[in-house]
Amino acid sequence: MRSIPYYGWIVLGVASAAMVGTLPGRTQGLGLVTEPILGDLKIGRVDYAQLNLWATLIGSAGALGVGRFVDRFGSRVVLAFVAAALGITVCLMSRVTSFAELAVAVTLTRALGQSALSVVSIAMVGQWFVRRIDIAMATYSVVLSVGFMIAFPVVGSLVQSRGWRSAWFAVGAAILAGLVPLALFVVRRNPESIGLHPDGATPEPGTQNPAPSTQNLEPHGFTLREAVSTLAFWVFAIGAALYGLVASGIGLFNESILAERGFGPDIYYQTLVVTAMTGLLGNFAGGWLARFVPLNRLMAISLFVLAAGLLALPYVSTVAMAMVWASMMGLGGGLVMVLFFSVWPRVYGRRHLGRIQGVAQAMTVLASAVGPLLLAATVERTGSYAAMFYLLAAAVAVLAGTALLVSLPSARNQLLPQR
Repeated sequence: MRSIPYYGWIVLGVASAAMVGTLPGRTQGLGLVTEPILGDLKIGRVDYAQLNLWATLIGSAGALGVGRFVDRFGSRVVLAFVAAALGITVCLMSRVTSFAELAVAVTLTRALGQSALSVVSIAMVGQWFVRRIDIAMATYSVVLSVGFMIAFPVVGSLVQSRGWRSAWFAVGAAILAGLVPLALFVVRRNPESIGLHPDGATPEPGTQNPAPSTQNLEPHGFTLREAVSTLAFWVFAIGAALYGLVASGIGLFNESILAERGFGPDIYYQTLVVTAMTGLLGNFAGGWLARFVPLNRLMAISLFVLAAGLLALPYVSTVAMAMVWASMMGLGGGLVMVLFFSVWPRVYGRRHLGRIQGVAQAMTVLASAVGPLLLAATVERTGSYAAMFYLLAAAVAVLAGTALLVSLPSARNQLLPQR
């Protein structure tokens, strides 16, 4: 019996910490310092929104480029470099004094945090887990969700008590002091590099050489070109992108959306808690169900839940209905996130995992940049958000139906000995 836990679980913990480290490059993270930045630098809200849009669009390129480096140099080297660059950028951002300097800093945090570091984090888990990827990604989702639930109030408290500059410098310093050493001294390229099998599998009793052969266990899988030529890739990538669009749009204007339905700020904060808790439930459920339910059907279920939530939102009129709506969005989103994390290594293998994951992540980042603009334009032209919710619900429902019909490619990354 193995007395030492599989090292992949330690790597998973570091990967979760890395995803939490993307906070300064995320919309919600920047939201913690938006108001003090506007007041400090005397920047208009519209100008800042345009800055954020272009920073997100340009920064999405970080997701495309970093995947190739992960495949070539390994996650250990790339994580250390990206974390160091992000930490330094965030520290320097705390010293900006002009709109131009802020634009450069926000663009870099988007590229290094929301894009590059996200790809490295997810790819790390995919390199260490194959057959148990569903449970691994569910655990990963829960750990990083708890990490964000701790990090956001801590950083928010620092902003309130010490000012945004001191708080942001502390965030950058924490990334440098925490993630960089973890990358250098804890993370390894893949299980084969230290004589292990993916998932911590052990060879059959009586095997002469229990350590895997590098030649025989070189990671296999689809190339990027092969992956994007399959319909399944686009179903899962667009599904995650649509969720990112919805989550970013509603997340930025949620208080205004609920105010349109007649609710005050107290209900808004309550829905945030409900969404977070049901999102964790979705993470657990997704990891468990993915062991028994085909991923395309599970994606269809999650998208139908999201479509129902979007369709119901314009009719929410009581507190109970608001909480049910928040639960639907949290549950559907939690399921989508686990599937987005799990599908790439499970279906397309590990050989070009970084590149494949990078393209999908870039699509999600681009969609998250567009979401708030779509909702803002809709309410400006029609006086209500409802029309966009109907349109998005229809798009999500159509994709859900497509997911039911699509077939998943045969995985070519089964590296373990046949039992």
